[in-house]
Amino acid sequence: MPIATDLHWPVALAFAWIAGEFAHRFLRLPRISTYGIVGFVLASAQTGFLPPVREGSMSMLANVALGLVLFELGYRINLRWLSVNPWMGMTSAVESSLTFVLVLAAAHALGVAPIAALLIASLAMSTSPAAVLRVVNEEGASGQVTERTLHLTAFNCILAVLTFKAIVGYSVLQRSGDLTQAIWHSLLVFVFSASIGAAFGFVVPRVLSALATHGRHLTVAFALAVLLLVTAVHSLDYSPVLATLAFGLAARHHRTVLVQPERNFGAIGDFLAIVLFAFAAAALDWHRVLAGAGVAFALIAVRLAAKIAGVTAFARLSGITWRKGVLTGLALTPISALVLLLLEPSQSGGLALMDELTVL
Repeated sequence: MPIATDLHWPVALAFAWIAGEFAHRFLRLPRISTYGIVGFVLASAQTGFLPPVREGSMSMLANVALGLVLFELGYRINLRWLSVNPWMGMTSAVESSLTFVLVLAAAHALGVAPIAALLIASLAMSTSPAAVLRVVNEEGASGQVTERTLHLTAFNCILAVLTFKAIVGYSVLQRSGDLTQAIWHSLLVFVFSASIGAAFGFVVPRVLSALATHGRHLTVAFALAVLLLVTAVHSLDYSPVLATLAFGLAARHHRTVLVQPERNFGAIGDFLAIVLFAFAAAALDWHRVLAGAGVAFALIAVRLAAKIAGVTAFARLSGITWRKGVLTGLALTPISALVLLLLEPSQSGGLALMDELTVL
């Protein structure tokens, strides 16, 4: 008997969870890898089990899931480290810039259109916070490489969004000649997104402090705050990436503590992680993946080399060995389709870019 349409996603998520547990236990693979594989196989473009991915409840769940990840990433960032070790900031700036330049050059050489090449290069600067943070928490990782990876991941996301918005603004100006609209699509969206997130980080901890909220109730409160923030920013066409990162940064520096058992937002985060990776992979079409595989692998290889070279070049100056520099650069290589989804490039500037980015 055919499964009712409404049950397709629940069944797919249950299967993804079971597959993730088997893969983690017997193959020692990160669970998130299996979630993505299941989503890809069951997608409408492959087996047709899942309905076509579109805006709706699953999309919002995926956005909230990434929002929780970005909040936790921002919460774990210590900005004072930049003043103590300024080479960290220099490492991030050089590594991101090198990635942008080399990926842009490679995209041009492979015949990608100029604006698309610029946007691909800007998004290549970012590192997937979901992949990095889930693996760090799942494996219980700690130490110099882990902390540097988390900090550089956050800096990469901020620099990528800033660069992306600037290029979108330039594209809008080039197509319409409207300077006001161009500024809106770049600088103002960046500022307003960060400001809204920082305001949440200022207000929410004070409310929770007044209510004496702690433990798992604190986790639920922050999850609800992230849900509200992502929904509000999404409806305003701002950047949820910046807003949730700023929320986490501001909350940390207002001394509200998430206790150790609440990493990953507990069971809430574990469930939404399945949604996040399965939904991202379900948007892929194997025809496009095969058609663009050559270009994609070339760009990914260039990006890998740039990340490792940029971090390793400053390894000694920033206080770590060459080996740890290489490992940190390697840890920065994941790039997530959900980062592209949340940036919403096609909506933010009227650019039909997702088709060209899908294969990456």
